[in-house]
Amino acid sequence: MAEQAPRSAMQDHPVLGQVALGYCPVIDPQRNVSAARLSVFPLRPDVLPDAAGLVACLADHFPPDGGNVCLNIAGEALLLGLLGTAPPLNMMIEVPVFMAVDPANLAALQAVHAAGSTLLLKGRPVAVLPRDVLPCFKHSIIDYDDDRRASAAAPAGQVRRITHMQSGVRSMAEMEDSFKRGASAVLGWPTEDVPLKPGANKQAPPALQVIVDLIKKVDQQQPIDKLEAVLTNDPTLAFRLLRYINSPAFGLRVEISSFRHAIMMLGYQKLKRWLALLLATASKDTNMKPVMFAAVRRGLFMEQLVRSSGDDDLRSEMFLCGVFSLLDRLMGQPFAEMLKTIPVPERVFQALVHGSGPFRPYIDVVRAVEQESLYDIRDTADALMISVAEVNRALLRALVAARQVG
Repeated sequence: MAEQAPRSAMQDHPVLGQVALGYCPVIDPQRNVSAARLSVFPLRPDVLPDAAGLVACLADHFPPDGGNVCLNIAGEALLLGLLGTAPPLNMMIEVPVFMAVDPANLAALQAVHAAGSTLLLKGRPVAVLPRDVLPCFKHSIIDYDDDRRASAAAPAGQVRRITHMQSGVRSMAEMEDSFKRGASAVLGWPTEDVPLKPGANKQAPPALQVIVDLIKKVDQQQPIDKLEAVLTNDPTLAFRLLRYINSPAFGLRVEISSFRHAIMMLGYQKLKRWLALLLATASKDTNMKPVMFAAVRRGLFMEQLVRSSGDDDLRSEMFLCGVFSLLDRLMGQPFAEMLKTIPVPERVFQALVHGSGPFRPYIDVVRAVEQESLYDIRDTADALMISVAEVNRALLRALVAARQVG
């Protein structure tokens, strides 16, 4: 049965052809993804994107009950236009220091603050902020290398007026240090810093090995009784599998009530996608929670990039490629060793092990968006002969679906 795109993501917005969107997660001290940060870049310097259209588009994908979104607007004119649109309360707006201290912007900042919106001060002020400006901001965003807290505590008797979020974190050690020094959140997550240990473990940890074994049995299309026997010994795994399959992100019209029912309704090949999702989210390491969320989002993003192809096998393999693209970090092993025991399609194997093949350019698009680089987003989209607007739509649909998967 075909999955359906989330209803809120199916509407089109012309503004998505006027901007490029970068993404990073906002991670709280408990390592939960507390918000999505979107960097918004105008595509043409001579064309001012529609600020009201941008707010309407994002409100469509991030309704009041759909989580918070933090907006990093690249362009003073677009940011001022957005401040004048009465943005929804779940949209947090970053304001650079140079704009915050400009008296010409005081009235706009005060109006947005009075309406209940959250403003974030981006950058470390070189001087004390004007008394009328500081109350407008709930948090500041400080780059790790610019953070004075790294070398000194607040002077005796001085109380910091607003909490801070940390940007520019490049390693797990810097992340830990940021939270120890009181950061309310970290922007982005240093996934590349997770060490790999070639040859250290030939098998996955016991908690993950059950899922790996199940993936093998499904790949071999073994009888349902043998598959059910694996899940009978792990009811928690069975519960999580059914929860994923029944999540609203994939719009199945009939509730799946058992593993046998899942195979009857989905078939072996589609069932593999859910087991892949389960494998990528099975780590018990707290620091891996953002990586697990990223793996889910990557799978959904890559699937959405080929949504219009009409090829179910392509979509399924693309989803698998995205979900597994961080599995080396989650399991601490290089892909070349790990995928000896986990069966994947040839195109997925080429992309993950050799960095080649037809799926590699799609991984490049995902990484460009995660690096929040306008030039790389353009270049990687051009390499696939798709528009930046298509990349934007795929990203927003993926974020909606990832939130629904939970």
